[in-house]
Amino acid sequence: MSIVHDRIRIAAPVERVWTVVMDPKRLHEWVSIHRSLEAFSEGPPRKGSTMEQSLRIRGVTFHVQWTLVEVKAPSLAEWEGRGPAHSRARTRYELTSDGDQHTMFDYTNEFKTPGGRLGVVASRVIVGGVSQREAHTSLKRLKALVESET
Repeated sequence: MSIVHDRIRIAAPVERVWTVVMDPKRLHEWVSIHRSLEAFSEGPPRKGSTMEQSLRIRGVTFHVQWTLVEVKAPSLAEWEGRGPAHSRARTRYELTSDGDQHTMFDYTNEFKTPGGRLGVVASRVIVGGVSQREAHTSLKRLKALVESET
């Protein structure tokens, strides 16, 4: 299993950051590997909400079916994803007020490749440090986006 974690401080209230990160129609504005959104549950985010997303890493596009498995607005969201060849992912957003109308945004992604240990080794060779770099790039884009709207 691969685990990516990153954190960023955003000069905006928690509620404002939450509104942006939980809007599937805005993923293209900040998620660097996002390519398209095929479907999503309408309405406010709730446990059981779903979305289908296309992502691209190292020139390979793949589809992930996401289900919101835990949600505590405006501070916690956990998505469980199912991708190609029985791959799985879990993405967690944790937002905390950092005082002075600032938000600490913690992002964690756990990715499990198919194929047992061989799959894990292959994933490290193919993806390498790309996941960490893309997470960092996405959070920087989120920060710029939200701060420009405040």
